[in-house]
Amino acid sequence: MAMQSSEILFSESDLLPLSALQHLAFCERQWGLIHLEQIWEENRLTAEGRIEHDRVDSDGTESRRTLRTAFGLKLRSLRLGLSGKADVVEFHLVEGAGDGVHLEDVGGRWLPFPVEHKHGRPKPDICDEVQLCAQALCLEEMLGITVPAGALFYGKPRRRLDVAFTEELRRETEALAARLHELTRAAVTPTAKYEKKCESCSLLWHCMPKTTGRNRSANAYLARAVADELNGE
Repeated sequence: MAMQSSEILFSESDLLPLSALQHLAFCERQWGLIHLEQIWEENRLTAEGRIEHDRVDSDGTESRRTLRTAFGLKLRSLRLGLSGKADVVEFHLVEGAGDGVHLEDVGGRWLPFPVEHKHGRPKPDICDEVQLCAQALCLEEMLGITVPAGALFYGKPRRRLDVAFTEELRRETEALAARLHELTRAAVTPTAKYEKKCESCSLLWHCMPKTTGRNRSANAYLARAVADELNGE
């Protein structure tokens, strides 16, 4: 169901980047390095992904008889405290009875269908699905209707992967949005935890999960160094 106005919690100044959800879902420390410490380093994967986005990251629309396509559509949710842009939002003409919105200068009802472009192949986690679902939740709030599905377009197989916005995915997305605001208020970069996926992260050498993880900290390192000096080691 679309959200009710009584659920609005955040002001315009509270809104956080919708794209940050994808970083947070992938790794809380990566999110902190990018969004708190403003660290970003491009590798081959991120460069190819940026080029993929540049192809669709432009404002404008296209029209067909039963399809209207909006590029770079601005989104926001005051309920979740998110704002950003959708790569592509398709509006499909609704035939017969069904949910939909009226578009300016166009007859009939149209159902939004967000499409997010991603470089590479589908991922083993749900970070991309969460980002897409957040776009749908924004659309639902803005338009007052239910958006049941969208799609992820991956550059390597050059095909779409349809995504149904299930209750489980919606709950996960809303929980991550709440976690995003919690971590932003705390303003502390989460500690590192090495996992296999770290090897594909462009921030690997800034993060150094094998060195800084496992509850290691600067204070602990200094304490050990002082103890070793006092012990004559």
